[in-house]
Amino acid sequence: MAAHPTPADKFSFGLWTIGYNGADPFGGPTRAPLDVVHGVEKLAELGAYGLTFHDDDLFAFGSTVAERQKQIDRLKQALADTGLIIPMVTTNLFSAPVFKDGGFTSNDRVVRRFAMRKAMRQLELGVELGAKTFVMWGGREGAEYDAAKDIRSALERYREAVNVFAQYVTDKGYDIRFAIEPKPNEPRGDILLPTVGHAMAFISTLEKPELFGVNPEVGHEQMAGLNFTSGIAQALYQGKLFHIDLNGQRGIKYDQDLVFGHGDIHNAFALVDLLENGGPNGGPVYDGPRHFDYKPSRTEDEVGVWDSAAANMRTYLLLKERAAAFRADPEVQEALANSRVAELAQPTLAAGETYDDLLADRSAFEDFDADAYFNGKGFGFVRLQQLATEHLLGAR
Repeated sequence: MAAHPTPADKFSFGLWTIGYNGADPFGGPTRAPLDVVHGVEKLAELGAYGLTFHDDDLFAFGSTVAERQKQIDRLKQALADTGLIIPMVTTNLFSAPVFKDGGFTSNDRVVRRFAMRKAMRQLELGVELGAKTFVMWGGREGAEYDAAKDIRSALERYREAVNVFAQYVTDKGYDIRFAIEPKPNEPRGDILLPTVGHAMAFISTLEKPELFGVNPEVGHEQMAGLNFTSGIAQALYQGKLFHIDLNGQRGIKYDQDLVFGHGDIHNAFALVDLLENGGPNGGPVYDGPRHFDYKPSRTEDEVGVWDSAAANMRTYLLLKERAAAFRADPEVQEALANSRVAELAQPTLAAGETYDDLLADRSAFEDFDADAYFNGKGFGFVRLQQLATEHLLGAR
């Protein structure tokens, strides 16, 4: 069975996750506010290593300088007492009424300037606390009506803002990078940079693209009907997986923010295998925080909050254990070979081969027996998936 979580596992939680009070669009809170010191202490007790937060999670929007500093000092003391770290921070540009049309892309120029200053203030705090990643989720950066937003101008204003941030941290010599978090919709009808692919394409247009990567979230990609593990594989392949948000999602609907694995368990299994082991042929693995961006169900009391936090970590460790067994199974290795999975890593053209050589090779076309693939030459993918399922279920 899976070991108890330790800081070496790099499990982190958002203060907004454990602090979620159960409120939703149809009902008010079902839990009392969570004190940050208590939250840090409980996470340390459960074996987590990190806490992340929006500025407005730690101190209320509009707090005075003194009120803000009081909460920062309390957090610093709790971190010192427990050993937890702050690996990532972010800023809230979506809750306050001023951001009802977005932050960096609001049609109102003065709002955009306020949003940039708010983000830079949180960026400074993140650096002060040792954070290495600044996540940007543009929850309000979008629109409900096509005529309401000039998308080209909105993307240019988003680009303008993040280019300023990149220059700022470069000039200051700060050791921090930025991770864009995609989401297709909710709370806006449509959100800019809705998927991993959109975000990485946008990053390629920036002045300092090396400082920018992505922070994909399970539910956000699955809300768009996409395969989350495939998106993560592409982000790893392109060296852009700067951070990751783990949770559970059951189908294309609203953002459920379930406990990790409490959704598409097959995809969660494949994801953990990828993060821990790379692809079937090896390749890059993920060495950053395993961050849980979920919401304890509205049905739970505080006991349920900590049960759910523990469940995220335990599920990840169980899947890590199952993935290791899957990799080590000789029958799985045989099935991978029969499915020619490793062959995909071989270049299609031989070393030094040109297109002239390809065109001259009769075996590649004129003499190739395409008919042999009718009722023959199966790839055995179903067998391979069944083996994965049996390992996932602990049957092997």
